[in-house]
Amino acid sequence: MDDGESPPAVNFGQRRELPGNLTDDFCEIDIPLHSAGAWDIDGARSFLHYVLPRLQLQLAVIFLLTQSLHLLLRRFHMPRIFSELLAGIILGPTVLGQIPNFRKTLFPQEGDVYIDLLGKIGFIFFIFLSGVKMDPKTVMRTGAKAWTIGVVAAAFPVSIGLGFAAIAEKVIHRYRWPTCRSIVGIQNLFAFPVIASMLVDLKIMNSELGRLALASGLISDFFSGLALSSLSLYIIGKYSFAKALGAQTVFLTIGLVLLIIFIGQPVSQWIIRKTPEGKPVTRVHIILMSLVVLVVVLLTDNVGLHYQYGPFLLGLVVPDGPPLGSTLVDRLETLISGLFTPLMITYCGMKVNLVEIYDLNFTAWIWCIVALFLGLKLLAIFGPAMMCKVPVKDAAALAIIMSTQGVVQMSFYYSNFVNQTFDGETFSMLNTIVLIQAAASHLIVKLLYDDSRMYTGYQKRDIQHTPPNSELRVVSCAHRIDDVLAVRKVFEASFPTKESPLSIYALHLVELVGRASPLLIDHQLGQKSSNVTRTQKMIEVLYAYEQEYMGLVSVQQFTSISLTKFMHCDICTLAFDKSASLIILPFHKKWNHQGKLMLDSSVLRLINTSVLENAPCSVSILVDRHKIRRMSPLSSVYSVGLAFFGGTDDREALAYARRMTKSPDVHLTVVRFVPWDLYAGISQWDAVLDAEILKDMRMQGAHQDNIIYKEERVRDGAETALLIRAMEESFDLIIVGRRHSDNMPQLLGLGEWNDLPELGPVGDMLAASDINKPVSVLVVQHQIVKKK
Repeated sequence: MDDGESPPAVNFGQRRELPGNLTDDFCEIDIPLHSAGAWDIDGARSFLHYVLPRLQLQLAVIFLLTQSLHLLLRRFHMPRIFSELLAGIILGPTVLGQIPNFRKTLFPQEGDVYIDLLGKIGFIFFIFLSGVKMDPKTVMRTGAKAWTIGVVAAAFPVSIGLGFAAIAEKVIHRYRWPTCRSIVGIQNLFAFPVIASMLVDLKIMNSELGRLALASGLISDFFSGLALSSLSLYIIGKYSFAKALGAQTVFLTIGLVLLIIFIGQPVSQWIIRKTPEGKPVTRVHIILMSLVVLVVVLLTDNVGLHYQYGPFLLGLVVPDGPPLGSTLVDRLETLISGLFTPLMITYCGMKVNLVEIYDLNFTAWIWCIVALFLGLKLLAIFGPAMMCKVPVKDAAALAIIMSTQGVVQMSFYYSNFVNQTFDGETFSMLNTIVLIQAAASHLIVKLLYDDSRMYTGYQKRDIQHTPPNSELRVVSCAHRIDDVLAVRKVFEASFPTKESPLSIYALHLVELVGRASPLLIDHQLGQKSSNVTRTQKMIEVLYAYEQEYMGLVSVQQFTSISLTKFMHCDICTLAFDKSASLIILPFHKKWNHQGKLMLDSSVLRLINTSVLENAPCSVSILVDRHKIRRMSPLSSVYSVGLAFFGGTDDREALAYARRMTKSPDVHLTVVRFVPWDLYAGISQWDAVLDAEILKDMRMQGAHQDNIIYKEERVRDGAETALLIRAMEESFDLIIVGRRHSDNMPQLLGLGEWNDLPELGPVGDMLAASDINKPVSVLVVQHQIVKKK
């Protein structure tokens, strides 16, 4: 080439026009937002050309597919995140994206910004609410076992990861170093919201394993978060155009943390002071807190941190529980967790492309890195758990629970994908790993850990096998002050003595709102409930009863703060730990003094049903009508009736009634309903056991004036119902068994009208809403013992 010749022009492609009308002063862009619909006379554009109708259709398609997959896959114990991520992969280039013009028509590239924005807003508030539910003080209150597992789990993979990154740099190409470091840092992360969500899905949050996982996960999250932040600053300081930027980021980060603590906390306390006691926070204050969250996100992003750290720290500053924390969770949880956060997961899935993979070498490196650090995390959790004497299966389940990945890790993957630290292949592989790990972890934990096995055993824990002159241990549950007053009357009728003392373990049940971790408060240790007023009143009632029967009754009081669907776990655990013989549950219906129904709680009914299925001992449900006004004058005699049909539950009910007859103020009437065919509908062994306990009952009645035994011959359920309704007029308390043989003639036809299976056919009759007599009912179920 001659010196005077200019080099040939390089063709970089045709020059693209910018959208809109460009002038010297400004740029105008016409974004079609609303469709004219039927009024669009020209009809030149499809409604999918308009932003808002297209976004609405996109949301409808996403959630229709997500919910359909979840309804199908939850039968196979797949978590919701699996369905949400799989829906995104189906809608993305991997499956439906292969159809010509599918993505260009329904999910065009210019429309991604709106789904992306909604998903990020959802994740921001999800992380904020996760912080609100967490109590930082829990870290200091956890035991040595949780501290050991949590610290080792966070420290061991990080220390190995630093050495691994240095070795990998000698093997992997230089431009892959930031990718490798980011993957290692994210793999070392323990996300408490992911752990808590998994425990809720598996329904083991209140189990011993669940509590240990929450406590250890909280500690690991704290330390692994610090490690990830330090690694991010290290990468910034090493690869930035100016290393001074790293120091500047550290300085700004410290300033942001101080700003959140010294402004966010006073604002929260000011809102609490402005809220009347017992009332929820007002809508204005909820909007104010939401604006603060968005401002904190803006500040966090501008100081150089990942945008999730600011909202999470702000959530930690907000006091959990009522009034502020619980109201924030109550108002925002459904919209955020049910709508916006799943949208982000599905959107990430839509970016997964498993069809076009070019760099197979680095793809293999990704799988190896993830597998290596998953193994390190499993080892770092399993080893300390075994040292802390956690059973092998429980230690393995704990390791899998704490090592699982979820929406928090996906948010880091997506951020690295947006800032081009990850390419499309890396992002696709990492999200595929999340999909596989989410499914596998749920299935493996299901196989390893069965929380019901810890409540059911081979030892007999019932009243029948508790000697008459020995301690009777009872777990009493209460939701309201009325429940405590009702069960106290039953305890008084039980007549504790020095030879047969009564040990009561009172469990006050409070719904978990605005917290992530359930609490079991032991009031003997001086611990206090956040709901002081209501709990204190219930404590005082049983404390007064203990003082009245000093030396004969011991009362230990606890408060369970838990999600209602897991309250039965605390009840069963307490009964198991204390070797109780009986659990007394309050009925889910309440009546006022006029006999009108004032409460019918389906939530309490579900708790009762779950306890009946899983309890380690005998269970009874107390139907209380003590508020109903009496037509006759009060008597000093407490009249108890027992309807006996035969079977293990009736024998357990009779065993408890016999204990009550030690009191001279209790008069017991045992009514045996006998069929015309004496042994019809009952097994020979049950007939022998029934005859034996009734023989002892008659012999006891021959020496005591307060026991009456009589038999009534009946043909069918209709005659039985007439006699049962007549008993309502005569007794203060009627005790019945819950379960009976299906072919028992005395109850023929009654099962067809049984609306409350948890009470059985006889209990269902006595709990009818139309009864306006002040008669209470105790429905007894004998312990369910597993066969070896």
